[in-house]
Amino acid sequence: MDKDIDVWKQRNEILHKKVNRQMAEIKDLNKKSETIFDLARKFPDKTYSELEQYRDADRQEEAGSIPLTDAQKGLVEEVEKAIKITKEINWKERAQEARVQSSQLQDELDRVKKDNNDLFLRIAELTEVEESHRNVNGKLQERLTEVEEDNKKLSGQITDQVERARKAGL
Repeated sequence: MDKDIDVWKQRNEILHKKVNRQMAEIKDLNKKSETIFDLARKFPDKTYSELEQYRDADRQEEAGSIPLTDAQKGLVEEVEKAIKITKEINWKERAQEARVQSSQLQDELDRVKKDNNDLFLRIAELTEVEESHRNVNGKLQERLTEVEEDNKKLSGQITDQVERARKAGL
């Protein structure tokens, strides 16, 4: 039993050393990471956004240098597959939405074309009616002019007859 305890103690010590070593590596990495403030002092002409991009690129490089276990690599592959599938699903959903929207726009375009055609036909009808009214108006104007001339002639004749009747003593 003591032998088992000794084995467990040794394993525990090994694990503690491993954890301490990894913690030291992490601390070293953090020391190597430059803060935005450090980067701003180093590159005073850069904007905050450019400094963030620089820092993020630096972090990505550091992350790439840390070796992954097989389990972590498997997780990364699964996540990448999930991202790819999600993008495909999103693309398919967007394509479907685009088809629906395109169909709705086509229906709207067809409706507008029909309305436009109906309005064009209505304008043609009204133009025809207007032309007909102009012709009738022209004829009525001619007839009115004739009636006015006849009225003047009749008025003149009546005036002449009244004067003759007065002269005749009536």
